Amino acid sequence: MCIRRVNYKTFGNTCYCNSVLQALYFCRPFRDKVLAYKSQPRKKENLLTCLADLFHSIATQKKKVGVIPPKKFITRLRKENELFDNYMQQDAHEFLNYLLNTIADILQEERKQEKQNGRLPNGNIDNENNSPPDPTWVHEIFQGTLTNETRCLTCETVSSKDEDFLDLSVDVEQNTSITHCLRGFSNTETLCSEYKYYCEECRSKQEAHKRMKVKKLPMILALHLKRFKYMDQLHRYTKLSYRVVFPLELRLFNTSGDATNPDRMYDLVAVVVHCGSGPNRGHYIAIVKSHDFWLLFDDDIVEKIDAQAIEEFYGLTSDISKNSESGYILFYQSRD
Repeated sequence: MCIRRVNYKTFGNTCYCNSVLQALYFCRPFRDKVLAYKSQPRKKENLLTCLADLFHSIATQKKKVGVIPPKKFITRLRKENELFDNYMQQDAHEFLNYLLNTIADILQEERKQEKQNGRLPNGNIDNENNSPPDPTWVHEIFQGTLTNETRCLTCETVSSKDEDFLDLSVDVEQNTSITHCLRGFSNTETLCSEYKYYCEECRSKQEAHKRMKVKKLPMILALHLKRFKYMDQLHRYTKLSYRVVFPLELRLFNTSGDATNPDRMYDLVAVVVHCGSGPNRGHYIAIVKSHDFWLLFDDDIVEKIDAQAIEEFYGLTSDISKNSESGYILFYQSRD
């Protein structure tokens, strides 16, 4: 399929939405599933049907460069969630999180209805109404698994608990890399004083080491850089414009010993960039990879850029308080 350089017309402060939609469109596994959903029998309108209509309009656009207004999608979004039902600037990461979870909920509800109606693919009737929801293609694409390991420093017993994620939020530091941020995410933390760990083996609270590692790597790894920090003295959130290098190729080194795919290699396919000084002010743009070149989408403006130009969006090398264009959400797609 020909990837078209179609940009979105903005309706108020909707660049947080436009930038995420552009990034998701160029995550091919996600785009293919949304377009496949569009081809299914017509369903009652919801956020996913509106997204499918929008992606279909882009994919079938006759002009290779054009503007498509996402008015129907925005209207539905504002109708379903009061957080987005205004003309204020919203957080792109909150929107991404809401969108992926809402799509998964829609798919699971449709699956539930099919089961209740006895219309399963194999023709069987399913009576297990209390069974957990089946994973959806959203989970197949974005879901990974973390394992939370806690080791008692008294008896050395290790306990672990797994939890799933659709994206990873990592702290940022000045003049570092995304690999450094991920290692920091998995650093060992000592639980002591009032934060002691209750050890089932010792049957009492003990000092312990705790760490979080990646057990299952997702097909598409969405990394959220935590650039907004609440400052008590200012009584508001401020932006951390730290320079954080994110490479075109990535391999995770904070995997657990029993990880299912620890050597998985990723390629950068999209970046949502925040421009400005705070979460509720400024602007969002998207950088995406289309075949062997990079495109920059700024609402209704699109331009081709060199891969080297991506370095301009790492952040600032000093803590000077000024506006910056900084990578905020990174989308890495696995090669396999």
